[in-house]
Amino acid sequence: MDSIIQGIAIYALPVIFAITLHEAAHGYAAKHFGDFTAHNEGRISLNPIRHIDPVGTILVPLSLFIISKITMGAGFLFGWAKPVPVNFSNLRHPKRDMLWVAVAGPSANLLMAILWAIVIKLAIAVPESNLAKPAVLMGIAGIEINIILMVLNLLPLPPLDGGRMAVSLLPHRLAYQFSRLEPYGFVILLILMFSGILGTIIGPIIIWLKIMIVSIFGLYI
Repeated sequence: MDSIIQGIAIYALPVIFAITLHEAAHGYAAKHFGDFTAHNEGRISLNPIRHIDPVGTILVPLSLFIISKITMGAGFLFGWAKPVPVNFSNLRHPKRDMLWVAVAGPSANLLMAILWAIVIKLAIAVPESNLAKPAVLMGIAGIEINIILMVLNLLPLPPLDGGRMAVSLLPHRLAYQFSRLEPYGFVILLILMFSGILGTIIGPIIIWLKIMIVSIFGLYI
């Protein structure tokens, strides 16, 4: 039980930052390219309460983490935040600008993974501090969570960011046909996840990116 509480304490802040900045980045990009929907609804905010979905951000991840910790000995996280509202028709160049709005979220996660690596580097530099070990553990969690969230969202499957990017880049007719997958995207994602196909696809990419970030910052974790 203590290990579960410790795990929740370590992962809580990185998870909150990961989803909050991811969604805020979408809203900021949309505003930059002409759509003020998220701005008008107060969703371009670093306040996590504005982005938290009670089920997707709290109940599902917490339940999965506890169950996987008890049954497998390793915490497994999966969840989602409230999507930032974007009216693509309000963008100055809807099809083209959709790409940059979609890219903003994963880019924010990449930036956060790098920032967490810096946190680890600073914590290792002052090992005598009482905060050093918690900071390192939180930094490791932050790198892992943000890379997973980035790679997962880059899958070319509507309504994920990668799906939006594909719609933006495909010719109009193909883009329209591809966008019709959106109502089934979440179901397809769950099937890929529980069949093990998703892990086979994104697992090696996640590992490679983690190795790259750790190597760049000279971390041995």
